[in-house]
Amino acid sequence: MVAINKSMLALLLCMLSTNSFSEKIVEIDNSGKSEQILDTVVVTGVREEQALKKMPGNTSVVPLQALNLTAHTHFQEVLVRVPGANFARGNGQEYLPSIRSPVLTGAGGCGSVLSAVDGIPLRASGFCNINELFDAHTEMAERIEVVRGPGSALYGANAMNGIVNIITPNPTLHPEYRMSLEGGPHDYLRTKYSASGTQGAHGFRADVSLSHDGGYRDDSGFAQQKFTFKHAYSKEALTMTTSLSMTNLNQETAGYIVGKDAYKITHLRNDNPNPEAYRDTQSARFSSRIDYQLTDRALITVTPYLRYTDMNFLQHFLPGTPLEENGQKSFGLQSAYHNRLRNDLTIVTGVDVEYTSAFLKQSQDTPTEGSVFLMATIPEGKHYDYEVDAVVVAPFIHTNWQLTERLALTAGLRYEMLRYNYDNRMLSGRTDENGIPCGFGGCRYSRPPDQTDRFENWSPKFGLLYDLADNHQIYLNLAQGFRAPQATELYRLEREQVEAELDSEELLSSELGFRGQAEKLSYEVALFVMKKRNEIFRDSDFFNVADGEIRSRGVELAFAYQFNNQFDLALAASYAKHEYSDERLSGGIEIDGNEVDAAPKHFGSARLGWDFRSSGRVELEWLNQGKYYTDPENEHRYDGHNLFNLYGYWQVTPHWKLNLRVTNLADRKYAERADYTSFSGNRYFPGEPRSIYFGVARKW
Repeated sequence: MVAINKSMLALLLCMLSTNSFSEKIVEIDNSGKSEQILDTVVVTGVREEQALKKMPGNTSVVPLQALNLTAHTHFQEVLVRVPGANFARGNGQEYLPSIRSPVLTGAGGCGSVLSAVDGIPLRASGFCNINELFDAHTEMAERIEVVRGPGSALYGANAMNGIVNIITPNPTLHPEYRMSLEGGPHDYLRTKYSASGTQGAHGFRADVSLSHDGGYRDDSGFAQQKFTFKHAYSKEALTMTTSLSMTNLNQETAGYIVGKDAYKITHLRNDNPNPEAYRDTQSARFSSRIDYQLTDRALITVTPYLRYTDMNFLQHFLPGTPLEENGQKSFGLQSAYHNRLRNDLTIVTGVDVEYTSAFLKQSQDTPTEGSVFLMATIPEGKHYDYEVDAVVVAPFIHTNWQLTERLALTAGLRYEMLRYNYDNRMLSGRTDENGIPCGFGGCRYSRPPDQTDRFENWSPKFGLLYDLADNHQIYLNLAQGFRAPQATELYRLEREQVEAELDSEELLSSELGFRGQAEKLSYEVALFVMKKRNEIFRDSDFFNVADGEIRSRGVELAFAYQFNNQFDLALAASYAKHEYSDERLSGGIEIDGNEVDAAPKHFGSARLGWDFRSSGRVELEWLNQGKYYTDPENEHRYDGHNLFNLYGYWQVTPHWKLNLRVTNLADRKYAERADYTSFSGNRYFPGEPRSIYFGVARKW
């Protein structure tokens, strides 16, 4: 059973005992009023606050009101409010990403969505972790901004299918203290604490969250601790915002259950075939954003940052269940010069640089079980042990030009160079760690010799925004995103492959959108067509190759309507088709023209809200997941599901607030994720049964 980290608990108790709480009346958090979306302020587009109505589309915001109402235990629970986002929840805090794409997994899946906090990526370029958002302090976020499709020229590698940017709260003007306690099934317990205030030119804020979950499946659960400290300084033309964040996760992981519709069988859905599996990970990040107002038209921004991650996890999904140990240290600098040349023309230009030192080890301390072939080709001992140093240099330029009173143009271009220096710390080739060859032609794992690799990419973007009428707009986006091969795809090879000759993945995207708002209605409709080239995947020979191609086309809808002062309705929906469009064999079958597996044509959410009195809200949420194929051959599929959740809060007094949420209200048996492999057949991550969570919060 996982336990709460003692050092983080001591820190919380220390803060509780030393802070003096000042009483003050606070505003009631009215989550029910629909926002005027065009006036929403976002920072992800150009790293500076900008009204959404000034940007040509494809950005969604999950506001603070929604985050407070859902009080999510996993951030996937709030991303269902974003059209086109279809993150698949794994066990514990794990997930698989999806923004205008199939659910991404396996070779080529990692690194296609840029995960960031306050605009700084959580992981270094080329060293993604597909679950990396569990390092973000989403529980205490001010809002979450999501870019659907390729990001602007200010973001390069990995911002191919989209960006998830967690915006952390700034210090408050007056002293403010908050504490909450939440409980739920399976020994779930979470406490959160915030302290914030400003003295003179200095502002301070500290946020702590401690979570424990015993898990709804056997031998599963997690304990997680997160801490964020923020200091803000402002005087005359200078503004500095410095942030320190630390996280720790200890997770007992439950794996797939196997068998046709196994998730419908009670004793199987609670089972954990991999009770030995675990994941332990720590991270720390430090950054300091420095803004200096040169003139009333010119601003320079410089953001140096440091990152550290360390992770151990048992790969329960591989024969022999080897242990992976990986980590990285990196430092970088983001810079941008904002210059309003004329009232109708603004240019942002700058350069981003980054250096990373990373390592990966894989080892197995027991003999492999199973067939004679597996036992002979997967040896006990070390499989991989390598280090990689990487350098990124990326200049960019971004322009906003108001061509006429109604028509605006956005254009940008980014060049990015990524260089790897790979150092193999074992014997090269397909032997075991002592140089002894394996039977059946060689060991499963192949270690390439030392080498240097370099990738250069251009990322252009062009957009037009036209005001049809007051608060009604049409926009057009043309963009190209890219994703350089990750270090693991280049140097973690198998079987006869001794060199991975990979190119960067490229995504060509075109998008046409309409959006607007009236007194009671807000809406956005986006139609998109995309083509992914050089898709990286593992072929039938278990080689990492980059000659895949996928076509995507679809439509996304966001809609909100305020019936009256009490009732409102919101919808986020997507309909899309993703197809293989290259000459590729899978299972001996040509799959050109097949639908991509784990890519439902339709999915989305709808929410009916009721603001009772002026101090409370209840929201009924409907989640729809369409059916999808679970294999590239399109021979097996998952039939989809519909779920209902209930969220509510009551502001009892200006100081006390109660929260209630009921997930999977109808206690539906469903799968968070389904797939099919030739080795195990149908397999699933079963969804959590009906769960009731209750919370109480105090504000000073």
